[in-house]
Amino acid sequence: MNQDLQQFKADFFKALAHPLRIRILEVLAEGEKSVNEIQSILGSEGSAVSQQLTVLRSKNIVSGTKDGNRVIYTLRDPMIIELLQVARQIFNNHLVDAISMLDKFNDEE
Repeated sequence: MNQDLQQFKADFFKALAHPLRIRILEVLAEGEKSVNEIQSILGSEGSAVSQQLTVLRSKNIVSGTKDGNRVIYTLRDPMIIELLQVARQIFNNHLVDAISMLDKFNDEE
């Protein structure tokens, strides 16, 4: 595989590797929002939300459009929603496996 493509993928997943960034993407999956709207939904400080949006924007995961004195953010690619859904399914599969192992362990006691 092309090393540039591998680096792109690594950088892309690094950009996703923060709980607040994931949560921001989940909020934006519901539709475009301003920083204040995102902050309000997440109950997080504006500076933290702005900082994470900057990271997501630098990796072209979200885009921002000026609307008067505010910026409206949106997902650049709607497939991000599918990626988050697949990640949730993988997590659920691992969780089901872990519960199954715990059940077996408890049955052996």
